[in-house]
Amino acid sequence: MAAPAVARRINRTFACDVRQGLAQAQQKWLPCKYLYDSLGSALFEAISDLPEYGLTRADERLLRRYSHEIVDRLSGPLFVAELGSGSGRKTRWVLDALSARQPASYYPIEISGSALARCQRELGDIPHIEVIGFEREYLDGLFQVASHRKKGERLLLLFLGSSIGNFAASDAAEFLAHIREILQPSDALLLGTDLEKPVPQLLKAYDDELGVTAAFNLNLLSRINRELDGDFDLTQFTHEVRVSSGECSVEMHIRSKRPQIVHIPAAQTVAHFAEGETIWTETSHKYRPEDVLRMARDGGFRCEASWIDEEWLFSENLFIAE
Repeated sequence: MAAPAVARRINRTFACDVRQGLAQAQQKWLPCKYLYDSLGSALFEAISDLPEYGLTRADERLLRRYSHEIVDRLSGPLFVAELGSGSGRKTRWVLDALSARQPASYYPIEISGSALARCQRELGDIPHIEVIGFEREYLDGLFQVASHRKKGERLLLLFLGSSIGNFAASDAAEFLAHIREILQPSDALLLGTDLEKPVPQLLKAYDDELGVTAAFNLNLLSRINRELDGDFDLTQFTHEVRVSSGECSVEMHIRSKRPQIVHIPAAQTVAHFAEGETIWTETSHKYRPEDVLRMARDGGFRCEASWIDEEWLFSENLFIAE
C-alpha cells in the first residue's frame, strides 16, 4: 500500500520570487537570500573554512582583536542586534567584550530557522547575555527588536561579513537609509565590508577547487525541487563566476548546459533555458575605503572608526547614527 500523501506548506513568497525571476527575458535571476536554507547555510559554513575564501577569517580576526575597543567606544547601556547572524561564531567576540562590562540582550535576526537555532546554541552560554532570536527578514526583524528598547539603552546593530555587498550600490544606500530610520541618534552600526583585491584571488575564492561554492550555488535549484516540486536536472547546470574589474564585483550564476524546459508546479511556472543561458544568483561588491565613508554619510551616519585586515583586505566600520 502506498504511503498517504503528506500536506506540505508552500512558501508563497519563495514561489512568487521564483516565478518572477525565471520569467525574465534578458537575465533570469533569483534572490540570494534563498541560497540559505538549512543545507545552504551548512555549505556556507564550510565555504568560510576554505583556504581560498579568506573573508570570514578576516572578519573574525578583526572582531577578535578589536571587539573591546569597539564596545568601549559606545558609552552607556547597550543592547545588540544582528542582521543575518548565521551561526553567530564571529559574534561571540563582541558579546564576550560586552558581557565583561554589563548584562545585555542579543537579538539575532535570520531568515534561516536552522541557522538561527545554531546561533542560539552557539551563543547561549555567554555569561550575562540573553539571546532572543527572530526568524524574520532584515528590516521586519529590526523593527521588532527596536520595540524591545529599554529607556536609556543604545542599540549596537551588527551587519558583518560584507553582506552589504550583496546589494547593488543604489539598493545598499536605500537599505542603510531604512536602517537609519529605525535607529535613534547615537545608535551604532558595525558594518563589515570586503575591500578591492586582484581578480585571480576573487575567482579562486568564489570557485574553489573542491567545488563547495558550486554545491552551495546549485543547492538553490535543489531547494526549488524540494519545496516547489521543480524538476531541475542538476547534472545539466553548472556553477559560473564572473568578475567585473571595472565595478569591482563578483557575480555567481548557474549556467544551463543545453536547451531545456523546467517545470515548477508549486510556483505555477515553466522555465525555458537556451544553451548557455544563466540564472544570476548573487552579487558581491568590493569596496574602497572612500566608498565606505560615502555610504556612511549618504545613509545618515558618521564613520566613527574603521579597522582593516591587511591579510585579506577587509574592514569593520563603526557608524554612528546622527
